[in-house]
Amino acid sequence: MELHLTNPILFFDIESTGLNVATDRIVEICAVKVLPNGDQEIKTRRINPTIPISPEAQAVHGISDEDVKDCPTFAQIAKSLAQWMKGCDIAGYNSIKFDIPLLAEEFLRADIDFDFRKRKLIDVQNIFHKLEQRTLSAAYKFYCQKDLENAHSAEADTLATYEILKAQLDRYPNELKNDMAFLADFSSRSKLADYAGRMIYNDKDEVVFNFGKHRGKKVIDVLKTEPSYYSWMMEGDFTRDTKKVLTEIKLSMLL
Repeated sequence: MELHLTNPILFFDIESTGLNVATDRIVEICAVKVLPNGDQEIKTRRINPTIPISPEAQAVHGISDEDVKDCPTFAQIAKSLAQWMKGCDIAGYNSIKFDIPLLAEEFLRADIDFDFRKRKLIDVQNIFHKLEQRTLSAAYKFYCQKDLENAHSAEADTLATYEILKAQLDRYPNELKNDMAFLADFSSRSKLADYAGRMIYNDKDEVVFNFGKHRGKKVIDVLKTEPSYYSWMMEGDFTRDTKKVLTEIKLSMLL
């Protein structure tokens, strides 16, 4: 089933130096922009992360420091990438938990505030896990009846994700709607206040902490009763986006 689009939708996948959203960097990104008329634009780019690629990450994606040493840095491509992504809804596989937070961090390091919160975010993995419980390769085999060649290359994973979403719409006509707003809502696990999910919205649309000793408590209440918690988070190993959102909440308390 082809997608019913009112906006372009961007499927993307990244390979990175590791799995820490706050400190690791992108080494390869592939994006497939699907236009409302069905046309596709594919961009794949390797990136010099400016930090070493961990052995664990290299074992997965096969990209070495030597492979990317002469590639542009993310800062060098950030402006043109943000412009190309402008106005697109965003889709990926495990993208809400990892790819979007990491890409948002890279944009912030490059002093570009690309606001993913203004876009519909569709995570094909979350749809899959809610309905079938599988990995990407198994999802591709299950939905598309094909083996995923070159798994863990950004382009192969991105194109597979696009195919899987279309196949999911075919397979679950009663459970899913071919509507990006519905799919964004269905594929989300919680309404995130920050991309890393350290803060989420509760059922009263209040921002609460989603980790640690204050899990479930309103952020505003914690900052009032334990002001030092703000300093601890700002000095800790949290993402720039998490710190940005936390600061915005703190500043709103002064109004």
